[in-house]
Amino acid sequence: MNEHSAYRPNLELETRLSKRLLDVLIRAGLLVVLVTLCYRIFSPFIALMSWALVLAVTLYPAQQWLARRLGGRSGLSSTLLVLLIVVVLVLPTAVLMSSVADSVHLLLAELQQNTLQIPPPHASVAGWPLVGDKLYALWELAHNDLPAAIASLQPKIGNLAKTALALVAGVAGAVLSFLASVIIAGVFMAYGDAGERRGRSIFNRIVGGRRGDEFAQLCSATIRAVALGVVGVALIQAIVAGLVLLVAGVPFAGVLAALVLVLAIAQLPALLITLPAIAYIWWSGMHGTALAVVYTALLLLVGVIDNVLKPLLLGRGVDAPMPVILLGAIGGLAGAGILGMFVGAVLLALGYQVLIWWVDSNPDLEVVTELPPAPLQPPE
Repeated sequence: MNEHSAYRPNLELETRLSKRLLDVLIRAGLLVVLVTLCYRIFSPFIALMSWALVLAVTLYPAQQWLARRLGGRSGLSSTLLVLLIVVVLVLPTAVLMSSVADSVHLLLAELQQNTLQIPPPHASVAGWPLVGDKLYALWELAHNDLPAAIASLQPKIGNLAKTALALVAGVAGAVLSFLASVIIAGVFMAYGDAGERRGRSIFNRIVGGRRGDEFAQLCSATIRAVALGVVGVALIQAIVAGLVLLVAGVPFAGVLAALVLVLAIAQLPALLITLPAIAYIWWSGMHGTALAVVYTALLLLVGVIDNVLKPLLLGRGVDAPMPVILLGAIGGLAGAGILGMFVGAVLLALGYQVLIWWVDSNPDLEVVTELPPAPLQPPE
C-alpha cells in the first residue's frame, strides 16, 4: 500500500507535466505556422516597407518641426513633406531613370541597325601594359568593321543585351516603388506619436525597461545618421551630377549618375566619374568656351559637395565602418534591386551598431579594480 500510494502522486505529476508540455508544443507549433504564413504574405513588401520606415524615422524630426509651425496639424505637415520629397528627389530620379532606359534602347537599336560609330583608338592605347595590344586590336576592329567585332564577342553581347533589357524593365518598377515608399512614409509620420510609443513598448518588452529606451534611441540615431549622412548625400550627389551631365549632353548620363551613386555610398570620390565627363565635354567640342567652363565648374562642385553635406547631414556621426555600409548596399542591390541598395546599407549598419551595443552593455561584465599592494613590514 505504501509503495502504491507513493507512486501514484508521481504518476499524476508526470501525467500533468506531459499534458502541459504537449499543450506548450501545440501552441508553439501554431505560433510558428502563424509567423511563417505572415512572413510569406508580407515578404514581397519587406524592402518597400523597410525603406518607408527608414524614411519616416529619418524625416520625423523635420515633420514635427513643420507640424508645430502649422498649429499641430500632423497630417498636413506630412503631406507637404511628401510633396517636397517628390519634387526634389522623385521627379529628378525619374528623369535620370528614363535617361538610362533611353540610352540602353538607343545603344541596342544602333547595334542592331549597324549605325553605331566607334571613334578610332589613340596610338597610346597599344602601349598600355598587359591589355594594350588586344584592346587596341579590338577597338580598331570595332572602328573599321563593327559587325565583325560584335560577332567576335558573341554570345557575350547577347547576354549583355538581355541584362540591359532587364535593367530597362526594372526602371519603372524602381521609380514606382520609390514613390510608394515616400507616400507610405508620410502615413507613418502622420501617426508618428502613436508609432513611437508602440516602438518603445516593443523594445522595452524585448530588452527591458531602461535598456529598451537606449536601444530605441540607438536605432533611431543610426538610421538617421546613415540615411542622411551616407545614403542621402550619395543620392543628392548622384541626382545633381546626373542632371548636369544630362543638360551638358554627355552620353549615358543616367548610367554615369548611377555610378556616382555607387561610388558615393562606398565613400569613394565622385571625381572618378566627373573628371572624365569634364574631359569629354572639352574634347567633343559641342559647347562654347563659356558653357564648357560652367559645366566644368558644376561637375567639380558636384565631385566635392559631399565634404560640405556630410557634416551638415550628420554623416560624421556614423560609427559603422564604411565596408559594412558598402556590403549592405551591394547585398541589398543583389537581393531587392535598386531600392534594396538603400535599405541594405541602412539595415546592415543598424545591425552592426546593435551588435556592438549588445557586446558593450553586458550586465554580467564586472570591472575589477586592482588593489594596491600592502606596504612591506620591517622584520622584527
